[in-house]
Amino acid sequence: MAGPLPNEQLQTFKEVLQNQGPAAATAKINAYLEEQDNIPLHIAVTGETGSGKSTFVNAFRGIDNKDENAAPTGCVETTMKVESYPHPQFPNVTLWDLPGIGTSNFPADKYLELVGFEKFDFFIIISADRFRENDVKLALKIQKMGKKFYFVRSKIDNSMREAKRSQRAFNIEDTLKKIRDDCIKGLENQDIRSPQVFPVSSFDLHLYDFHLLMETLERELPAHKRDVLLLAMPIVNLEIINKKKEALQSKIKYLAAGSALVAAAPVSGLSLAFDLNMLVINAMVYKNTFRLDPKSLQSLADSAGVPLHDLRAEMKSPLALEKISSEVIINVLKVSVFQLALIAAEEVSRFIPFFGLAAAAAISYASTYRALTTILNMLAEDAQRVFRKALGLDTSV
Repeated sequence: MAGPLPNEQLQTFKEVLQNQGPAAATAKINAYLEEQDNIPLHIAVTGETGSGKSTFVNAFRGIDNKDENAAPTGCVETTMKVESYPHPQFPNVTLWDLPGIGTSNFPADKYLELVGFEKFDFFIIISADRFRENDVKLALKIQKMGKKFYFVRSKIDNSMREAKRSQRAFNIEDTLKKIRDDCIKGLENQDIRSPQVFPVSSFDLHLYDFHLLMETLERELPAHKRDVLLLAMPIVNLEIINKKKEALQSKIKYLAAGSALVAAAPVSGLSLAFDLNMLVINAMVYKNTFRLDPKSLQSLADSAGVPLHDLRAEMKSPLALEKISSEVIINVLKVSVFQLALIAAEEVSRFIPFFGLAAAAAISYASTYRALTTILNMLAEDAQRVFRKALGLDTSV
C-alpha cells in the first residue's frame, strides 16, 4: 500500500492545490524535489604532503586513481592549489582536495583563510602515520571556529602488514585499537577536545574504520544534509545499501503526489506519458545510486578481483542489465497485473462525471507509488547480491 500522505510538507502542497489549483501544486512539488536534489555538501580533505588526501578523495567518489577525472596522486605534493572534485553521480556533493598544511603558499597561520574555510561543511584531516604539529594547529583553529573535523589515519593497510610481520600474536582489532588510542592520546595532549580518529585504507574502504567514519558523519550532519551524504556514499557494506534505499524511498510519496496532480488535469494520455518519463528518470537515479552502472561495476570488479561477468550474473532485474527505457519499464511492470490494471483504469476514470478526476488522482498516486517502490526494490536487491559476490559472501541469502 502507498504510504500515508499527511506531513508538514504535503500539507503545504495540499493548501496550494486548494487555493491555486493542480498546476501550481505540481510546480510546488517539482520545485521542492529539485531543491532537495541540489542541497550542496562541501567536504574538505586536508593534511600534510604525502598523507594520501587525493587517493581518499578519489576513493570516496568511486573513482580509480588512473581515471581521467581523478584527483592527481603521487609521492610528492601534487595538490598545489584548492581543487574541487564533484561526485560523478551527485554533482551537488563536492570533495575539496586542499594543499598540504604548512607549504610555502599555504602557511599554517593563514591556511583557513587561504582555502576558504566558510564554504566547507566539515573537514577531514588525513595523516599517513602520526598527526603532526600542523595537523594539530589546523584542528585547533577549526575547533575554535565551531566546525566539525575528523582525523583519518590513512594507509592503514601498510601498518597492518608491518604489524603482522613483527608481532607473534597479531590481531587486527587489537592493532586497530592501539593505533586509534595512540592517535587520540597524542591529540588530547595537544588540547584537541574528544578527537575522533578513523584508521582507513583508501584502497579497501570496506575494511577497517571507513564505515564508522560514514556513520559518524551521518549522525553529526544537519538533518537536511544526511540524505545528501547517504546517496553519495561509497558502498562499503550491506547496511549502506539499506540506508540508500530508505533515503530514496522517502522521496517516493512526493513523486507520487506530483503524478496524482498531473492525473487530475483533464487531458487524455498526459498522465501516463508523464509517469513513464518520471519512472525512467528515477530508475536511472536508483541504478547509479546503487553503483550498478557499467563504470561502477567495472571499478568494483577491478578492486575486488572478481570478473565483471560474475558480478553481472548476480543482477536479476532487466533494469540493472539493460539500458533503462520506457519499454524496459513497461516490461518490468507487466509482472504485476494489478499494477497494469491501475494504470489502465486511470485513463478511464478521469472522465467519470463528478468523481472521475478525484478517482484518477487517487489511482495515479497509488500506481506511481507502487511502480517506483517495485523498481527501487529490484535494484536494491541486485545491489545486495552484487556486493555480496564482490566480498565473497553467500549470495543466496
